[in-house]
Amino acid sequence: MKAIITDLDRTLLRTDKSISEYTCAVLKKCHDRGMPLMAATARPERAVLTYRSQVGFDALTTLNGARIILPSGVLENGIAPRSAEAILRRVVDIPDVALSMETGEGAFSNKPIPEWNFRAFEGFPALPTESTIYKILLSHEGETIQPEVERALTPDTYMTVAEGKLIQVMSTAATKWNGIRAMLEAAGIHNREAIYFGDDYDDIEAIKNCGTGVAVSNAIAEALAAADIVAQSNDMDGVAHYIEKNLL
Repeated sequence: MKAIITDLDRTLLRTDKSISEYTCAVLKKCHDRGMPLMAATARPERAVLTYRSQVGFDALTTLNGARIILPSGVLENGIAPRSAEAILRRVVDIPDVALSMETGEGAFSNKPIPEWNFRAFEGFPALPTESTIYKILLSHEGETIQPEVERALTPDTYMTVAEGKLIQVMSTAATKWNGIRAMLEAAGIHNREAIYFGDDYDDIEAIKNCGTGVAVSNAIAEALAAADIVAQSNDMDGVAHYIEKNLL
């Protein structure tokens, strides 16, 4: 394998969102041997800066592929403004919906979320900014709203559900796999020469298409079924143990 690519939450990160000293040491050995380290995550760039400095990732796919940070620059796959407005008009009146949006100017929400640095915006379904719309996020404390959100999608958007409750709407061009392909192409590495570690639905395509696809043992059943190999759980530093045993 010429490149290591990993998801962050519930894969490389422990449940408390930390990276162990052991994992950092193993990844440093990979870096020292000239093996590119890449991450693919649903998190925005601002939420991975600490991990980037700890690990020294060479490239990042953030926001499920809506924003890709390469050594040579940034690629963006945002939702078309017309599509974003159409979706917002259809979902804004769902009772008690928590609605937020990741944009090039930061995150906006119909309810203030200071711990996530989301700014309150009362103007939905109008767009809060003219900058790139990366992702629309919806959640509900009561009954599921997935069918209503699915009906609101436009032909150029799709949705995923994270941890069974957070609905994420993105451009069809914004997928982890598209981001991974862009990172590998920039590095001159074929996808069959890369190993991928993941745990959730949005990791399955990469698990299937990379040369080696690894699911941590705490992954969802569908990711475990798609994987070539199952590593130890995220809380047992499964990614690092697999790398140390098989790649170093």
